[in-house]
Amino acid sequence: MKTIKTFSAILLTVSLMLLIPSCAVNPVTGKKQLMFMTEEQEIALGAQYDPTVISTFGLYEDEKLLNFITEKGTEIGKISHRPNLQFHFRILDSPVVNAFAVPGGYVYFTRGILAQFNNEAELLGVLGHEIGHVTARHSAQQQTRQQLGQFALAAGMIAVPEVAQFAGEATAAMELLFLSFSRDNEREADRLGVEYSSKIGYDARKMADFFTVLDKMQGGDEGSSAGVPIWMSTHPDPGDRTVAVNQKTAEWQAQLPQQNYAVNSNEYLKMIDGIVYGENPRHGFVENNMFYHPDLAFQFPIPKSWTLINSPLQVQIVPENKDAAIIFELSQEKSAEAIAQKTISDLQLTLIEKNNVKVNGLNAVATVSQQVSQNNSGQEQVLKILSYFIEKDAVVYTFHGLCLDKNFNGYLPAFESTMKNFARLTNASKLNIQPDRIKVISINSASVSLKDAFDYYKVPQDRYEEIALLNNRELSDVLRRGDLIKILAK
Repeated sequence: MKTIKTFSAILLTVSLMLLIPSCAVNPVTGKKQLMFMTEEQEIALGAQYDPTVISTFGLYEDEKLLNFITEKGTEIGKISHRPNLQFHFRILDSPVVNAFAVPGGYVYFTRGILAQFNNEAELLGVLGHEIGHVTARHSAQQQTRQQLGQFALAAGMIAVPEVAQFAGEATAAMELLFLSFSRDNEREADRLGVEYSSKIGYDARKMADFFTVLDKMQGGDEGSSAGVPIWMSTHPDPGDRTVAVNQKTAEWQAQLPQQNYAVNSNEYLKMIDGIVYGENPRHGFVENNMFYHPDLAFQFPIPKSWTLINSPLQVQIVPENKDAAIIFELSQEKSAEAIAQKTISDLQLTLIEKNNVKVNGLNAVATVSQQVSQNNSGQEQVLKILSYFIEKDAVVYTFHGLCLDKNFNGYLPAFESTMKNFARLTNASKLNIQPDRIKVISINSASVSLKDAFDYYKVPQDRYEEIALLNNRELSDVLRRGDLIKILAK
């Protein structure tokens, strides 16, 4: 987790069902379609989502790379089917390989997908694809189809319905952002990606090459991180994608007078030299059942066999049977007493007990509270919560351990073990840990295999296949003098 956000029980609810449905002309197909929002409402919805996406995942700061994406994306927007729409581009600080767009022209790339590209043409093909989803109003159609409501904490990981009240509004927003497109939508976005990238002078065949890389990635452990699924799970293969993209590319290149279509491998690799690759331990990592956060200099233990989900907004920890949760987050309030009172008031909790305590020398407030509600069967249920509000470095670190009252005494030792052992992080080896970064190397030998190059640059053998895929090469591929490859460095 990286950002500071006040604990909230309000789920984001976008009541599109209240909008008056109408038939609108699709700007790509020219056909009428049922749409629950006007273009103005679509733009407003995108503007509403954007700060939520940013606060949930955080922005990855790389001015040169963002400027390139913005320049090319704006160029595509001007020759697209919605030339008057203003597009906005963001790089998200997530290791997951994904790109997505929301209604109204907001397009997001994770640093994970940018690290995976090997040339400008791949990036531009996917950029055109995502802009295609916007110009064809696919995201807006998703919103029209989706019956919007409240979403359970951590995408349904917690079985207790009442726990959903403690999810942040961003969880609900992300559920909506990552609805899977239909195969028809994907086929149309592929076609538009080819058209748009070809029109601005890039070789769209490289988009097909990247789809092959994505296919190879399926089944690995790159599935998701901090709520972001991989690209292929939200952009399903419409079938024969590579063949179709290559066919459309040939058609567009035959129509356009341009003789040369850019790939620009070296230019792109130099641009991503130094980009963070994989999980960033600076934002929190688990080792031997201890969660460490180097940037904020704290640590706390997690119960054995519990699963920790780390995101910029909060840390969620759940047991195997998923009938309880520990939620950890930060508040901008400087007083533990103030945030404790605010939490009780905002969530309309009944306070049972409150004590001023010390947690490893830090001032804290501990409370036990409850909330009475009805389950789906109309039966009364009591949700019980142990909370610790701990003051450290001018912010308040907040834990909430919650479960049904009948299970509370059983989970209380686990809750207390985590909360009472929150402490400052002083271990230098943990404080100074650094993420992997892409390092671009120029081959100096006249002829060498990728495997031999990995041997020479001391790439760990257990990562040979991963880094070969990162380069979209085979270990047996022959490299020539001056070829650029990606390896990893701290």
